[in-house]
Amino acid sequence: MVATVLGGTVMGSAGACGPFTTGEPPCFPPSYTVSPDSVQPGDTVTVSAPAANCNPRYGTDARIQVIVTDAKGAEVVNTTAPMSDAGEFTYAFTVPADMPVGKATVTAMPYAIDWCDDTGKNNRAGGATDLIRASCVMPVETLTITP
Repeated sequence: MVATVLGGTVMGSAGACGPFTTGEPPCFPPSYTVSPDSVQPGDTVTVSAPAANCNPRYGTDARIQVIVTDAKGAEVVNTTAPMSDAGEFTYAFTVPADMPVGKATVTAMPYAIDWCDDTGKNNRAGGATDLIRASCVMPVETLTITP
């Protein structure tokens, strides 16, 4: 919750806020899911997200980067997959046979773009180029690997 005092009145907003140069509200990537969240080596895992309820403008050639890190900290998957202009994607992978038992992590982020400045503002929408990702929080989901 962000609160601002204007002329003695407290104004609040849930979620991000900031200056909107495009006239559109903030737009964060949609939340993704990992299913199932507990698997054995050899099982298939699906990472997916619905389309955003806003206009992130990822473009027609947008990609999602999916990274899976095992319980020992080693990357076992680092790939990109197609993503819609609205952030919708589905990516499935087979858990490697030698993946260690324990808690793995799965991250999924729009690939090679700076999509926000921690306010949900789409920096690409204004025509900016040569951007480096801002300090947006890296989303992480847990995947449990069982024997």
